[in-house]
Amino acid sequence: MTTFSLIDGFNRPITYLRVSVTDKCNLRCIYCMPEGGLPWLRRDEILSYEEIVEIVHAAASVGVRTVRLTGGEPLVRRNLMRLVEAIAGVPGIEDIALSTNGLLLEEQLAGLVAAGLRRINLSLDTLREERFAEIARRPGLGTVLRAIDAAIAAGLAPLKINCVVMRGKNDDEVADFAQLTRERPVFVRFIEVMPVHENVGLQRDTYVASDEILERISAIGELLPVGGPRGNGPARYFAFSDALGAVGVITPLSHDYCERCNRVRLTADGRLRLCLFGDHALDLRSPLRSGATTEELANLLRSAMLIKPERHHLRLGEAASAMRAFSEIGG
Repeated sequence: MTTFSLIDGFNRPITYLRVSVTDKCNLRCIYCMPEGGLPWLRRDEILSYEEIVEIVHAAASVGVRTVRLTGGEPLVRRNLMRLVEAIAGVPGIEDIALSTNGLLLEEQLAGLVAAGLRRINLSLDTLREERFAEIARRPGLGTVLRAIDAAIAAGLAPLKINCVVMRGKNDDEVADFAQLTRERPVFVRFIEVMPVHENVGLQRDTYVASDEILERISAIGELLPVGGPRGNGPARYFAFSDALGAVGVITPLSHDYCERCNRVRLTADGRLRLCLFGDHALDLRSPLRSGATTEELANLLRSAMLIKPERHHLRLGEAASAMRAFSEIGG
């Protein structure tokens, strides 16, 4: 039986570390950031791969078993496969996953899989080329669809597709996305658009609750509750009787999932975030660069559990204080 040594104040074992390797992204999605981008971190502020691996060693020593690499868009950082290979060699790490928008995935996929990558979450908000350019403010739908097929062919499972649903933007496509689960072994997760500083007005005007999303999908076939795939995360899952995959809903506003939280997040500049939607954070970069040992870093991780909050408190039309990008959500 696994013994967890990283347990927060609400008796939740923390076994999952999300690692942001960069704050940069090659898309400018309307719900995520301004068209001109954000004030990016300086290179010296961002953790090196070696520093990330040191923190992963400490996290693994206190019970973390899954690492997910995120951004921004993680594949814009050079030689990501080198980091994957190094993390795969850390004793105790059992699963390495990647969150990506897919634009750079196909060309890097073989190297990532060879290095130890096991799972992918891919963001895709529309199946229509013209809408892709409108929502992402960049072209590339065909590239993303080829990346999905390449990931399936490479045996990466479960393959999760994350779709942020927005009224008047793409909500008329939820049935089309659900249909993908009948044709491919994929898990399509519909995410309620969440309030960040850059999109409060859009979020208020375009919000669609998960119950409405599921009702629309049920119009094309009966949905049955099913268990989630490996790396289940915050989603609730449902499936058509003849489906190869399943649909899921991630519901930070309508039905929070905080009681099942098992994760913390390392930002690109070395802060340990204890809640995706809050300000609770601990600086790990400074002690790391001052020579902290693996044991000392592990003790810092344990102490961080004292400030991990019980739940977030999102409200429609109010910005989450700390969330920076939608790539941060979804297990």
